[in-house]
Amino acid sequence: MIITKTKDTPLTENPHNVKAQKLYDKTTAQIIQLTLEEGESLRKHITPVDVAFYVLEGNGLVEIGEESFQTEKDDLIESPKNIPHRWINNTEGKLRILVIKAPAPTSATRIL
Repeated sequence: MIITKTKDTPLTENPHNVKAQKLYDKTTAQIIQLTLEEGESLRKHITPVDVAFYVLEGNGLVEIGEESFQTEKDDLIESPKNIPHRWINNTEGKLRILVIKAPAPTSATRIL
């Protein structure tokens, strides 16, 4: 058994300059916890694998392709590979998202 304590997991540098913690990183999948403070957002980018987002805390706007959706806690959003997407914390309070990539990407995310 392997237990990962998120409170003890170091922050991972990222091109979005937001709090990111890599919780699981295997060839089969990658799981990252993102924390966006009020007013923070991700840069629009393209991921080379399918991504599922699970909202752990707060509310925020997710844009995937031409669609946008105001999310809330416990929403699960699927984003197909090679589609531009981003998150925006447009509300008061913290937005925490679990990012699940499967399989783990073997090429870099492309920032737009």
